[in-house]
Amino acid sequence: MDLLRVPSNPNKQLKEEFVSNLTGSSLLEIAALSFIVPALMVLRHWSGSASAIKRESMQKKNDNFTVHHEEWRNYTVSLVVDFFCIVFPILLVFTVLAEWVYTCTICLMLLLFFCILAKRSNSSEGSKELSHLRTSISSFRVSVMIVTCLCILAVDFKIYPRRYAKTETYGTGLMDLGVGSFVVANALVSRQARNSLPMRWKDAIQSTSPLILLGIGRLISTTGVNYQVHVGEYGVHWNFFFTLAAVTLLTSIVNIHPRHCGIVGSLILIAYQICLLKGLNEYLLSNRRDMDIISQNKEGLFSVFGYWGMYLLGVHLGHYLFFSNKTDTVIQSDMWARIRVWFLCITLWLLTLILDKYVERVSRRMCNLAYVSAVLAQNFQVLSVVMLSDFLPGKKLSMLEEGFNKNLLGAFLLANILTGLVNLYVDTLSVTPAAAFGILLGYAFALCAVTSFASFCGVKFKFW
Repeated sequence: MDLLRVPSNPNKQLKEEFVSNLTGSSLLEIAALSFIVPALMVLRHWSGSASAIKRESMQKKNDNFTVHHEEWRNYTVSLVVDFFCIVFPILLVFTVLAEWVYTCTICLMLLLFFCILAKRSNSSEGSKELSHLRTSISSFRVSVMIVTCLCILAVDFKIYPRRYAKTETYGTGLMDLGVGSFVVANALVSRQARNSLPMRWKDAIQSTSPLILLGIGRLISTTGVNYQVHVGEYGVHWNFFFTLAAVTLLTSIVNIHPRHCGIVGSLILIAYQICLLKGLNEYLLSNRRDMDIISQNKEGLFSVFGYWGMYLLGVHLGHYLFFSNKTDTVIQSDMWARIRVWFLCITLWLLTLILDKYVERVSRRMCNLAYVSAVLAQNFQVLSVVMLSDFLPGKKLSMLEEGFNKNLLGAFLLANILTGLVNLYVDTLSVTPAAAFGILLGYAFALCAVTSFASFCGVKFKFW
């Protein structure tokens, strides 16, 4: 019975202080990190395209389907190779190679350049076999999830640079972009971006109820085990799941055509930014909290306006880039879409620099205009790098990407559970760098293995 008893959290205050009062890193370093992750995925696409495993038979809906030993073995080998080609290097860059970020970026740039030249020179049909954009979007969404899952545990160890953690007030840390990236990734391929039929009230409540339940579950579980929570992030009771649920509800209630979402989203963000400059920012950044529910959760509640505006911009851009002039869910795959993604990436980075310097510095805590611009710029940079593989024949999602792509929410929930267990049973602040890296490596492999094999066996974590 003692083994099953949940341990107390004696280092709660120390762990909260460990992730508090941070100032982040530079926008240049964020851009460098945003290149490394998708570049590793692209290299794996190219190296694994010739030996990709054909698993069409695995996708048949048959409850009595028996997986052959050879297929299990091949899948396992492919998964291990994917892990050490994608996840392992990312983990290295986030920890022991953190001081070599720019060197790693330059090396990967050169490697990609030479791969493009080599592959195109050996293929007479390279430009005629552009892959469907759906694959690039899937890779982009998976990259967001992998980085998020790795960082939520790594941040609790000293081996993870403090400049990558979430900032206290203003600044740009790698983890600051997490929740914004989730919002943008969902917006780009949402039913609103596809211009599907408006969601009914019943459907809207049904789609958000799992997020609300997850938010309540997280609140109860963190309170029950005395888990460390940085109040300045969302507030006393608010959390990430409530923000996603609020954005979904607002979007469903205020039904806007995707062609107009850009204008409405921009107006919301500008109005919210004006309010911030008129004194709302001082209120949100202050440590003073009254006993009312709004004051207790001021960061989470007010930042919803920023995330809603960000979501509407994502819907508009997703419709414009991938679904315009097409029917419903069909994604257009022309060269112009890729050119527009690159153009938007450069434009948004320039806009971020201007807003950060002349309007208000980037702040994830408030989700201000500069933060929205930074999130969009970073996400479109990741998408533009992933699209580099479209110039080459044979592009195919890796086994690891397929597994995550089919179970994005399930992977995130599993990562949160594993992170909580590690923090409750391990003193993350006192372990050696070698032990910390070993724990992170084991956590990452367990997460990837469970998620991938669940997909391999036809299990999908779908709650609505």
